[in-house]
Amino acid sequence: MTASTHDIENAAGVLHAGGLVALPTETVYGLGANAEDPAAIARIFQVKGRPPSHPLIVHIAGAEQLDDWVEEVPPAARLLAEHFWPGPLTLVLRRGSRVPLEATGGLETLAVRVPDHPVALALLNAFGGGVTAPSANRFGSVSPTTADHVRAELGDAVDFVLDGGACEVGVESTIVDATGETPAILRPGGVTREDLDAVLGHPVEVPSTSHVRVPGQHPSHYAPRARVVLVEPEKVVAEAELAHEQGHHVGVFLPAPFADVPVKAHAVVAVPASMTAYARGLYGFLRELDEQGCDLIVASLPEDEGLGLAIANRLRRAAGPRTIV
Repeated sequence: MTASTHDIENAAGVLHAGGLVALPTETVYGLGANAEDPAAIARIFQVKGRPPSHPLIVHIAGAEQLDDWVEEVPPAARLLAEHFWPGPLTLVLRRGSRVPLEATGGLETLAVRVPDHPVALALLNAFGGGVTAPSANRFGSVSPTTADHVRAELGDAVDFVLDGGACEVGVESTIVDATGETPAILRPGGVTREDLDAVLGHPVEVPSTSHVRVPGQHPSHYAPRARVVLVEPEKVVAEAELAHEQGHHVGVFLPAPFADVPVKAHAVVAVPASMTAYARGLYGFLRELDEQGCDLIVASLPEDEGLGLAIANRLRRAAGPRTIV
């Protein structure tokens, strides 16, 4: 059931009162607070169990509002905003004075975007301000792509949940550092590297490390309860069956080229050949295998092109070391 106008008005009231609202976006569901209210922002960190040094993304209603939130907008950033907003692109720019440091993890940079979802945009317009909204889940765990995921994970810790249906993109926004002379991708996501290259007219770098802190950089992130093991596509079946013989409740992400290969496992997910469909379903697949009692998930990485770059990033972090600091 999609949120009504009455629901949106109520949610805007909750934000004005310093409360937390879970809102749908095209990427994942966000846990939103008034971006100018330090106390409300602090509640986000508390509910998620998120380290306060990890910056949040501020969501605004349109590209024309960008100058209200940042110190300056370089030409390349303006071009990207005009081309991709509303959409799954986050720009990192110099923080404007109205943004409290609580929202930026103490940094002088701000991550900002315009979501491409009618419910999110209606809420932002009804609220009349910016909304900080990291994913509406516990820090480090699988991001939610339905309102039911939010309710199951956060329960009464959220003051209001807006239901906008299942998220269309399914993985978080692409984060681009636009503070320097040359934009760089700090987190791959719903806008592909190829899309950015085409608009900017030159290849965009994807550095392995960055001095700019942004969401989603922790070694373990987007992780299910089950341990994730990554192998080459042709080794997925053998690795899964070995773990099955060793007594594990194994979940398998079976790559599309091997869809007809029988595999002894507790549960099997047939990975879509389409990267768009794979991205949309990724977090739901991980949750599904958790719900089926798997303690180990065997998967492989797609090619680092198109949305495959974002999917591979999420799987690598889902398989990362589980020490949360």
